[in-house]
Amino acid sequence: MLAVLSPGQGSQKPGFLSSWLDLPGAEARLRWWSALAGVDLIHLGTEADADEIKDTARTQPLLVAAALLAAEHLPMYDVGLVAGHSVGELGAAALAGVLPAEAAITLAGVRGREMAAACAIKPTGMSAVLGGDADEVIATIEKHGLHAANRNGAGQIVAAGALEDLAKFAAEPPAKARIISLSVAGAFHTPYMAPAERALGAVAGGVTVADPARILLSNLDGAAVIHGREMLQRLVRQVTAGVRWDLVMRTLRDLGVTGVIELPPAGTLAGLVKRELKGDGAPEIVTLNTPDDLAAARDLIARHGTVSTHEPTPAFRVVVAPSAGVFRPADGLDEGADVRTGQVVGQVVTRQGPVEITAHGAGVLTEWLAHHDDPVAPGQPVARIGGLLQ
Repeated sequence: MLAVLSPGQGSQKPGFLSSWLDLPGAEARLRWWSALAGVDLIHLGTEADADEIKDTARTQPLLVAAALLAAEHLPMYDVGLVAGHSVGELGAAALAGVLPAEAAITLAGVRGREMAAACAIKPTGMSAVLGGDADEVIATIEKHGLHAANRNGAGQIVAAGALEDLAKFAAEPPAKARIISLSVAGAFHTPYMAPAERALGAVAGGVTVADPARILLSNLDGAAVIHGREMLQRLVRQVTAGVRWDLVMRTLRDLGVTGVIELPPAGTLAGLVKRELKGDGAPEIVTLNTPDDLAAARDLIARHGTVSTHEPTPAFRVVVAPSAGVFRPADGLDEGADVRTGQVVGQVVTRQGPVEITAHGAGVLTEWLAHHDDPVAPGQPVARIGGLLQ
């Protein structure tokens, strides 16, 4: 299986979109998206300096636009899984078919502006914590009134909160940990961003969504999200919720991902994956930064992607497990039974409790793909429903 990853804020580099403008239609596409985002994406991606593209209101739509622009030149129909880090999740949702590209760009513009405004309310910031025992790091973060905004795996956790609390935290760091102050506008993915979450939610409520066409992993818990409306709610909630990229990478391992492409500006997520998913079975990675990298990315998809027959879509859908655990089918639900939209067809028993699995279309339960007490991973097919009604 191949995964395409969309990076988040902090991965941007001055001029990183310059070479992409040479591709047919790229400049026109970016001008259209600039009108939706309310920023000049061409200027930001080609001429702006590091300070200008560090501005949250500009960075967020720029990153989503870059990922979507590059993905237009890939055979995405052969890609089985997508995920994005922080604002990159908007790009991933569009690549999964949950959002139109125009909606993802528009929401990224709103998200960036509103988060920048929230940062101005009170002096806040973020600090990277490298090394140390993860449980001790989290406990020390919370002891100082801070929040674990990002848990990126590979020994990296990001603390966020008020500047005075970050200073005290740096003066009393966890054992064997190194703390690096990050040059960011404020405490992203914490309750300090609540005004931005409300503003984004007000706009997102009018967006038309679809269910994912491929596995889409969520930053919230690393789970595969199977309903478009739920994904939209998670995208809004993500503004104040911590990013659990460590759990996303765990799911990549559980699903046996063998190939990874990071969209531009690439490098950050590829580095995390390389450090976390090492050893036997480590995925082959391509960092897609310029059009010159497209050939390698297409080759990776050809070797690790799904097989596309280009035939009409069959009249059935596969229901997948939303999280890791033990599968339990619904009592009395047998193959051949009619299933209605929203009906609970089973549950995944996790350490945190049972998670319901619902049908996102009406039809006939044609086949169980997992059975009682089978261990399942997020995104693993558990049932096939045929003859879906519109």
